[in-house]
Amino acid sequence: MRQELKGTGVALATPMNKDYGVDFPALEKLINHTIDGGVDYLVVLGTTGESPVFSWEEKLEILDFVFKVNADRKPIVFGLGGNHTFDLIEKSKDLKKFELSAILSASPYYNKPSQEGIVRHYEMLADAFPFPIILYNVPARTASNIIADTTLTLAKHPNIIAIKEASWDLDQCKKIAHEKPSDFLLISGDDALTYKLIKEGAEGVISVISNLLPAPFINMVSAALQNSFEEAERIEEDLKKAYELLSQEGNPTSLKAGLEVKGICRRTVKPPLYNASENLIAAWEHYLK
Repeated sequence: MRQELKGTGVALATPMNKDYGVDFPALEKLINHTIDGGVDYLVVLGTTGESPVFSWEEKLEILDFVFKVNADRKPIVFGLGGNHTFDLIEKSKDLKKFELSAILSASPYYNKPSQEGIVRHYEMLADAFPFPIILYNVPARTASNIIADTTLTLAKHPNIIAIKEASWDLDQCKKIAHEKPSDFLLISGDDALTYKLIKEGAEGVISVISNLLPAPFINMVSAALQNSFEEAERIEEDLKKAYELLSQEGNPTSLKAGLEVKGICRRTVKPPLYNASENLIAAWEHYLK
């Protein structure tokens, strides 16, 4: 199971109609686009999927749809994290009917727990969740960092199998890479960080850009994992402008601008996010042609 989560996972966007309902035909198109592009697994309703703005019933409907379209082609990971430990445990019971490879669980936001609180939170989830957990450290969104020693402590739990690291603290990531158990995965949580992290010992990435440009990014990751760093660096250079565009108006707003230009889905994001500007659309048109 851990082996199938190496390489490139795609953090799927959730296409929407103008009335903010899920655009299921566009979601099907996006799933097939990423699978045809070579992704190793699908991640449903992470940050890129706008998970905070959907009800639990809507999330289960989206997950069920992804399973049907995927048709056993790729492993599937589901996003279930947050700042209410007992609520997450209760919700996880509804996931037993799905054959998930893992649950991606963002660390508690807003509460700002201590490192001891983070350990307790994840240990309680790991004891209760019906599937393995991928820790998700993204301090820019949660206002709380999972330090390396905390990750290494949690890595000892048999139901915690990986961490998606998006702290941009390379020293922290190096410590995890060099001291983690051999079967615990270090996964990049930022496309622009991936090349550097793989050189330090990461086994892959959960990627945003793979919604839009799966093949070139996956080629870069594969080359880096095979220690073909010269080839990986060449592709990385070609992708730097895309990384820049993805960050211009935030994620997933910037991504959906590119997906609209690509003809996959509308740029619509759900409030409190705001749709991409015409300037960003024009920039994507220039880049993608």
